[in-house]
Amino acid sequence: MKSTAVILAAGQGTRMKSSTPKILHPLAGQPMITYPVEAATRATSEIPVVVVGHQADEVRAALGEACRFVVQAEQLGTGHAVQQAEDQLAGQTDLVLVINGDLPLLTGDTLDRLVLTQTTGRAAFTMLTRLTDQSRGFGRVVRDTSGEVMKIVEESQATPEQLAIRELNVGAYCFAADWLWEALRGIKVSPKGEFFLTDLVEIAFEGGDRVQGIPIEDPSEALGINNRVHLAEVEAALRRRINRRWMEAGVTMIDPESTYIDARATIGEDTEIWPNTYLLGDTAIGEGCRIGPNSYVVDSKIGDRCIVLASFMEGARLENDVDIGPFARLRKGAHLKDGVHMGNFGEVKNSVLGPGTKVGHFSYIGDATIGPRVNIGAGTITCNYDGKNKFHTEIEEGAFIGSDTMLVAPVKLGKGANTGAGAVVTKDIPAHTLAAGVPARVIRKLDEDD
Repeated sequence: MKSTAVILAAGQGTRMKSSTPKILHPLAGQPMITYPVEAATRATSEIPVVVVGHQADEVRAALGEACRFVVQAEQLGTGHAVQQAEDQLAGQTDLVLVINGDLPLLTGDTLDRLVLTQTTGRAAFTMLTRLTDQSRGFGRVVRDTSGEVMKIVEESQATPEQLAIRELNVGAYCFAADWLWEALRGIKVSPKGEFFLTDLVEIAFEGGDRVQGIPIEDPSEALGINNRVHLAEVEAALRRRINRRWMEAGVTMIDPESTYIDARATIGEDTEIWPNTYLLGDTAIGEGCRIGPNSYVVDSKIGDRCIVLASFMEGARLENDVDIGPFARLRKGAHLKDGVHMGNFGEVKNSVLGPGTKVGHFSYIGDATIGPRVNIGAGTITCNYDGKNKFHTEIEEGAFIGSDTMLVAPVKLGKGANTGAGAVVTKDIPAHTLAAGVPARVIRKLDEDD
């Protein structure tokens, strides 16, 4: 049977107290809404329909071509929201999987089980429930004496006896499509002027149709988000899930509770992640690396057997066997090739450092191309900015740059060139020559073996 998901994402989420729609608040580096979209797509193998309303353009931009969209121009409740998808789905699918967009911990496996239960059972629809003493505002699932689901009572309207019920509605359902479209027309408007999807339970029961309620296997998947406290709780649960997955895949974490890995980051086997380390955005770590402690890596690529000690990387790339830090900073466009060593308090921006090059501490390399096996002494600066424009520095293979050298770009140092300590280089230095002074002047020719 063909199944298609409808994800409810039209609400404003006023309890978040934010100008950002609730479903676009980030969790582990991605908007909240991306998680139910990914899980639903996995469970149905169909492009889901997302119901948008409040700040619809922002939601569309966040999801792009991963979804189809329908607009709920007036936010008149969850039942009304699902109705907006009827024109797209009526006659096009056998089952409709409906999920609240603020349930980012639901997995594809759980939704698979929900769809399978509806497919194999004889019911108007199947819903996920959770057994817990912590209601978090969810509706209570009321069953009759034979155990059949009769209705869902919202917490604000529940009697003391109903408030004692431990089985809660999660907010994920799988409907027989033909039954759904007809039943939606029978929902009565609430005193608040809204049409609630949960009223379909009572409509089904009173019409002699069965509703199946299946308890969720992992209670954490049922954590919904209504406010910033819930957001933090879900973030913590999601990060524990991510960290466990990587540890099971062969990554060592010295202290998982102080390790922060975004959903898109990847890590190779036998890599060690030390405490207080952040791997954020589109970051990829190779095998056999040691990252941290106290490292912050964003949108960066790191090869195999690299060491990043107490350092900051953003939009940078390390090839294999590179070590940096402590307290190094690699900015956007920094590319360190095999075997590069970069000492403490060094900084690289928009530059390529060739294989085997060494950068001493307290150095800044910006807008430069550095060849293989170059030695850059402590305190070296590429003076790449004149207040209006950026200029390029080139240092060829085997050059030796003395400590505290100022390289005033644009400038080129030839193969095997040397500078004396404290030199201010304003003109090109030919290959295999030594320059020193302020401004630097060529002193003598060097043997090519020097």
